[in-house]
Amino acid sequence: MSGSGEAEWDVVAPFVFPVTVGEAHLDEYRHTNNVVYLQWLEQAAWAHSASLGLDMAAYQRLGAGCVVRKHELEYLLPTHLGDRLRVGTWISANDGRLTTTREYQIVRERDGKTVLRGMTFFVVVDTVSGKPRRMPAEFSAYVPAERVIKAGQTL
Repeated sequence: MSGSGEAEWDVVAPFVFPVTVGEAHLDEYRHTNNVVYLQWLEQAAWAHSASLGLDMAAYQRLGAGCVVRKHELEYLLPTHLGDRLRVGTWISANDGRLTTTREYQIVRERDGKTVLRGMTFFVVVDTVSGKPRRMPAEFSAYVPAERVIKAGQTL
């Protein structure tokens, strides 16, 4: 990172959802509470899904939706009151049958530093029974993003 404030995303074109740290987001240490980050990730994920035509109404119409199986979050740097953040999200895996994986990267605007990386593993379920089911064809909209190859990195 050059310090220019320009984000170095992990993928070529993440979906970006802006947030600003407010007073209600802070914990007793006066930095953003860890639970707040998860809420922002969920908001970004829903906004991204909606942009692909897969909002809750579509899930209901299709009779299938994605539910969380597991979250993995890596907190890299703290954020504080007034920090403007960019929550990037993308699909990193879709088996075309039962599971998808979504990744996240939160970047602080003022210095372009990545403050969090995360991953959520989803299972497709029937919206009525809640039981796992094969994903409908419409879920092919969840296409894995193209990763950025950084200097010295190999595949």
